[in-house]
Amino acid sequence: MSIRQKILAIGAVVGIVAAGASFAVAQAPAFFRIGTGGTAGTYYPIGGLIANAISGAGDKGVQGLVATAVASNGSVANINAIQSGSMESGFTQSDVAYWAHSGTGLYEGKGKVEDLRLIGTLYPETIHLVAAKNSGIKSVADLKGKRVSIDEPGSGTIVDARIVLAAYGLSEDDIKAEHLKPGPAGELLRDGGLDAYFFVGGYPTGAISELATSSGITLVPISGPEADKLLSEYSFFSKDTVPEGAYQGVGETPTIAVAAQWVTSAKQPEELVYNITKVMWNDATRAALDAGHAKGKLITLQNAVTSLGIPLHPGAERFYKEAGVLK
Repeated sequence: MSIRQKILAIGAVVGIVAAGASFAVAQAPAFFRIGTGGTAGTYYPIGGLIANAISGAGDKGVQGLVATAVASNGSVANINAIQSGSMESGFTQSDVAYWAHSGTGLYEGKGKVEDLRLIGTLYPETIHLVAAKNSGIKSVADLKGKRVSIDEPGSGTIVDARIVLAAYGLSEDDIKAEHLKPGPAGELLRDGGLDAYFFVGGYPTGAISELATSSGITLVPISGPEADKLLSEYSFFSKDTVPEGAYQGVGETPTIAVAAQWVTSAKQPEELVYNITKVMWNDATRAALDAGHAKGKLITLQNAVTSLGIPLHPGAERFYKEAGVLK
């Protein structure tokens, strides 16, 4: 082979490699992580269903997108990860999202997360006020002087519990406050060391179901003019009802709820979030949600634009207007 032929051959190989590299770059997937919660909770399996639905594979999902559900410590951790850029999106309670965006509640003195934006509201997370069956507690007002766990400092539940107590004219000083996570609180209630505790989450939840079966409970209603006033003051709350039979021996109970929400950053491209939102509400995703988890059926297009405590991402907002669920 002559020198000229060798040069041409090398050039051809370099050209092929370069073309391959540019093809690889063109085909490089976009990664979209969804921060969820612990693997035993509801956020993680729901996140897996959504990630699978929006990932581009064959003729489904957003082409070129690889979405993954990532286990995390929940709402606050997910918002912090979105803010730092270590996560593209995540799930959070609507109250925590509101506090982060407005710099209030849990975020008092920590600054506002002004770039936080909503992709869509998912399903209600019910505020349970669980009381011992023979406690005599029929109303939030009856908690005065009682031993009540309002969850740990730094949790979303403790802020919600304080708001509920205040609506009925009570503060922490009016109760014998304990600061326990729901698991230990339930055990203490069963053993007679606690009269009631607050829990925020979708019903039925396993720990409360077990408590209802083993020792009996009552769910205290959060309703009446006090609750109505609370609902008018806080946009992230909504009315809710725990149906009869959700927990053994417990009748239908009116209460309030926050919402599980899927949030992202305003820095995420409008077109990307528009495409993700569009796929989120197509027939294939609908079928996957209905079949994949008990809470999946509650995730609906109509509910997606409720509990709007923070602004929608422009891409999501564009889709919801096109779909006719937002003016």
